[in-house]
Amino acid sequence: MATDTRERILDSSGELFRRQGYMGTGVKQIIEEAGAPFGSLYHFFPGGKAELGAETIRRSGFLYGLLFPEYAGPEADLATGVRAFFAGAAETLVATDYADACPIATVALEVSSVNEELREACADVFNLWIEGGVARFVEAGIPRKRARALVIEMIAALEGAFVLSRALRSIEPLEVAAEAVAGAISAAL
Repeated sequence: MATDTRERILDSSGELFRRQGYMGTGVKQIIEEAGAPFGSLYHFFPGGKAELGAETIRRSGFLYGLLFPEYAGPEADLATGVRAFFAGAAETLVATDYADACPIATVALEVSSVNEELREACADVFNLWIEGGVARFVEAGIPRKRARALVIEMIAALEGAFVLSRALRSIEPLEVAAEAVAGAISAAL
């Protein structure tokens, strides 16, 4: 049961951070959303909201990292898989009325200059995504140095497109970014 409560707290934190950001989410709101007793947050996360935030970022980042291989795994054409990955992100934005984007970028933008623990958690996630992407791009036949540059370009394009799409309430930025990245991949192959 304790593990259940801990998982609910992490799940609630991840969802709220994705929608509202770290600074816009209160501890009380997390606990209420999780249906957990107030003291349980400090029982499971003695470092309070910052410790919870860092663990939520790493956990969410790991789970989000599993999405790319679903679209662009070894059985898929890499450029086509990247287009499908961006299209999936666009579908999520539309389905959630532009509320759900990347929880890592949302938190990174808010706290990287003021909270080292959370900055490190965000950096860990981005590095995990970069290395996972590099492995797949290399597997597709792109030299490692070029693969790393392309993966960083893809993540930067995706995160920037999320910001523009949410502000414009349009998936056009995701569509444009997808084509730019897919074109660069095709040229590298």
